Amino acid sequence: MGGNATTSSQAVLIAQMTDIHVGFAPDDKPEELNLTRFRATLERLRSGPNMPDMLVLSGDITDHGDAESFAKAADLLREMPFPIAPMVGNHDSRAGLLGAFPQVTPADGGFLHYVIEARLGLRIICLDTLEEGRHGGAFCEARARWLADRLGEAPEQPTLIFMHHPPVVAGIEWMDPGQHEPWMERLREVLTGQSQVQAIHCGHLHRPITTRFAGIPLGVTPSVAPLVAMDLTPIDQKVPDDRELIVTEPPTYALHRWDGTSLVSHYESVGDWQILARFHAGLQPMIEGMFAER
Repeated sequence: MGGNATTSSQAVLIAQMTDIHVGFAPDDKPEELNLTRFRATLERLRSGPNMPDMLVLSGDITDHGDAESFAKAADLLREMPFPIAPMVGNHDSRAGLLGAFPQVTPADGGFLHYVIEARLGLRIICLDTLEEGRHGGAFCEARARWLADRLGEAPEQPTLIFMHHPPVVAGIEWMDPGQHEPWMERLREVLTGQSQVQAIHCGHLHRPITTRFAGIPLGVTPSVAPLVAMDLTPIDQKVPDDRELIVTEPPTYALHRWDGTSLVSHYESVGDWQILARFHAGLQPMIEGMFAER
């Protein structure tokens, strides 16, 4: 975590995994589902064609914030050949994260937010939106001042923000915040007019979502743990209606690509997919033709 990402002449690749929820399964299971999904996603990242410069874990690394679950996650991450930037979500605890990832340094007030200077002039800001005991997000006056100061340090430098809680209403009513929660409005005030911010990327909602916030593109990366069901119909908290809530769609991660001028985000689900085409001699004319059109 922190410091400069690995060096290369190519574009910067920032992987993002979120909502892993290690520790969800009962202790009597030999290998919990969420840990299995996390291991498979990490292996895809390590052995696939897109070796990242770094991996951001944007919160809910664990399900209960306990030391044992953080230790299990840290054990798997030690095998990775790239830097790790861990963040807290509402299921985590700051003490648990600090115990497993001693490279994180608490800021004033004990918040786990920090800045990473990546290659090709990209600045990355990781925010702490945890309020312990609360499911939804938080962004107090102290955190607002910290973010305003960090943005003020480099008003012309391209910046990417990661945070666990999306400050938007997405339409999945049982997971959403209120329409105008104070922490969201406080964040909006800080970010309005900050044209150097290329994008905000979040977790928490366990689904792929794109929108805008304070005029800035905002994306939600789907979870490594099972996803939230795609159901945008209103819900009555007093009337259980047997709707789907959590489904075993494949684990997913994001890969954010910065080439020095623009940011593009890709999402890949991890599973045992069948390969339908490879680049062999028979397809070379097609590939050459596509390049020739440029």
